Amino acid sequence: MQSDSSSLRDYFDDYWDIGLGFLCALLAYYAHATHHIYLTTLFAAISIVAFSVTVSEVAEILAERLGEPYGSFVLTFSAVAVEIILLYMILTAGGTEVSANTLDTVKSGIISAVIVDMNVLLGLAVFIGGLTFAEQEHNEDTSSTYTTILFVSSIALLVPSLLIYTPDGSDKLLRASIIISIMLFTYYLIIYVFQTKTHSHFFKSTARSRILRLKKKKQLQEDEEHEDDYIFEKFPNWANLLVVFGLIFLVGVMAEIFAHDSQHVFEAFGINAGLAGLIIAIISVSPELITAIKAAKNDQIQRVVNIAMGASTVSILVTVPVLMGLAYFNHIPFTLDFNALQIGALLLTVILAWKTTDNGETNYIEGVSHLMFFTCFAVIAALY
Repeated sequence: MQSDSSSLRDYFDDYWDIGLGFLCALLAYYAHATHHIYLTTLFAAISIVAFSVTVSEVAEILAERLGEPYGSFVLTFSAVAVEIILLYMILTAGGTEVSANTLDTVKSGIISAVIVDMNVLLGLAVFIGGLTFAEQEHNEDTSSTYTTILFVSSIALLVPSLLIYTPDGSDKLLRASIIISIMLFTYYLIIYVFQTKTHSHFFKSTARSRILRLKKKKQLQEDEEHEDDYIFEKFPNWANLLVVFGLIFLVGVMAEIFAHDSQHVFEAFGINAGLAGLIIAIISVSPELITAIKAAKNDQIQRVVNIAMGASTVSILVTVPVLMGLAYFNHIPFTLDFNALQIGALLLTVILAWKTTDNGETNYIEGVSHLMFFTCFAVIAALY
């Protein structure tokens, strides 16, 4: 009897996310069909998060097989795909006639995704890891490289925003946004070669952090015995890739439903574009957050840094150009004129991350510092 109870609990632990995802997807579809916009928004959001958790778990299996830095690429791309789909669905929910509020919500969502990754994800994981292990060590070249990339990318996003203060700047805004998007994507291609070919050692664990983890090797092996029962552990890589793409497709369906009704809910509750973008960012980043917390508890702070900073980098260098391209071909007037709060918060986040990770060691007070910064940003976003 006890064995059956244990098996049932293990089954629930393994598959609660995909079960919850399908259940809430059906409820969201029914609520949408019967015009219950509040229930639709709630169930669609839960379904997106649940499916995204499954995506992150399957991506993590692929990541373990591929190793770093390719592993973190799989994790960050699976998460950013959800972010792009969600923002694109919101952008196109009203057809070509997109309101200024919708455009502001999408812009806020782009910046907020980086703010959440770099402050909530990184901060909470570092805080939990710091409480468990006092200090955790990662490769300082990783954080140094990523913060440099993010700082330059943030400056690039500032260019279109400054143009609107020049004579005829509004007429040149779209052209400048396209140019900056092309530059960002080109920058990403160079970074990809840097990260995977010429300087891949910059993004791998240091010798000391590897030695510390060897002490837990026996426990990890025992955990793997349980993980082998997870059905996706038995799938080959190509099958898991199909699972990831299939789940991302379901996320896209739920994102379309969420985008259709959430705008009405935000308006009904008086939620401004800044806070709406923050809510959307939290939904899209939540699976990465779960993965990062698990990594921190296992003393894999290198994985945390790679996920947080890698996802932030891809959010700017890939999400922005992709959304710009999709908007352009759909004749949607989407430009990169972010407001002062968004650019300022982005630059300050990069500076804070540089200061808290530059020595290659983290502790819980640095995690608290990031969480404090995020709280300040959330208050301003809600009242801005």
